[in-house]
Amino acid sequence: MRILHTMLRVGDFQRSINFYTKVMGMRLLRTVERPDQGYSLAYLGYGDESETAVLELTYNNGVSSYELGEAYGHIAIGVEDAYAQCDAIIQSGGKVVRPAGPVKGGSTVIAFVEDPDGYKIELIQLGT
Repeated sequence: MRILHTMLRVGDFQRSINFYTKVMGMRLLRTVERPDQGYSLAYLGYGDESETAVLELTYNNGVSSYELGEAYGHIAIGVEDAYAQCDAIIQSGGKVVRPAGPVKGGSTVIAFVEDPDGYKIELIQLGT
């Protein structure tokens, strides 16, 4: 068994695809249009779906925002250099909500980014 994908509902399909490809550096792997059912899907990731878990963005026609809820936490992405990644995200128009630095009580370097719908993304510097 393995995790295949994580699904997020988004309020603006193209805006979210642009964020995850241009700001977070993912590749758009495929899209699925379901006009009769009223939704569109985009699958994005850093590798092929056959080998790695990916992100599924779901846009429901006519729904521009969602209540994120209290149970959702964040997506975590491993990066080589959290400081440089934060700089690149800011330069690409992304929003860093917790700058890179050691986690409280430890030495692991983390940062948090927020996507256009308010979902949190934790960057974890690998090897720290």
